[in-house]
Amino acid sequence: MTMNLRHERLLVIAPHADDETAGAGGLISRVKADGGKAFVMVMSVGDLDHFTGTRQRVHGSQRANELAAAMKTLGADDFDIVMTDSNLHMRLDTLPRRDLVNLIESGSRLATEKTKPTIMVLPAPSFNQDHEAVFKAGMTACRPHLAKLKAFQRLVLVADAPQLAWGKERFFPNFYVDISGIHLQKKLQAFACHKSQLRPSPHQGAVDALRLLAESRGREISVEAAEAYESLRAVL
Repeated sequence: MTMNLRHERLLVIAPHADDETAGAGGLISRVKADGGKAFVMVMSVGDLDHFTGTRQRVHGSQRANELAAAMKTLGADDFDIVMTDSNLHMRLDTLPRRDLVNLIESGSRLATEKTKPTIMVLPAPSFNQDHEAVFKAGMTACRPHLAKLKAFQRLVLVADAPQLAWGKERFFPNFYVDISGIHLQKKLQAFACHKSQLRPSPHQGAVDALRLLAESRGREISVEAAEAYESLRAVL
């Protein structure tokens, strides 16, 4: 099936800055190339010590600047960072799920009731506590309901992620987006904007690791490169 995304409104929900590009950068590029709208909601950035070999502290302001550069590269219509409290960064699981759901549905600037997305991308559940919390809140926000009463997403996708190879969680893709050519290049260029998160090869946080993942997913559908997703709902 070939989809024309001209009339679609995409909202990508990302736990942290860089997750949006790693998971759905190619889809954002595809939507914009077709003439659709693309929005990104990043739930949290904050100051944090990273395992870079130097225990470098990365400040939330740097993560925000990197996100802005990545969004400009992909051509996103708008993006928002919902929380900038360093005391909550990597601790989103300490918030009541109802609070996170409210932020996704109506309490933040790009909430679903304001952007009216037709396509929603959620992070995959994993060993990362923030990803787990945002996934569960996103699932609640996308629960079935009457479209005349609340914004309804016809397509709900869970994004692929390299870290899913670790742990008990398993990823079973059943929805692919062809991102061959310019869309892969834009995805990689946008990911490179997240300089504080880049790691040397063969780390999974390296740019070439993201390229190899896209090429591997592409082989699964016989194209140059692809993004893989799990489709939770698809309404034609």
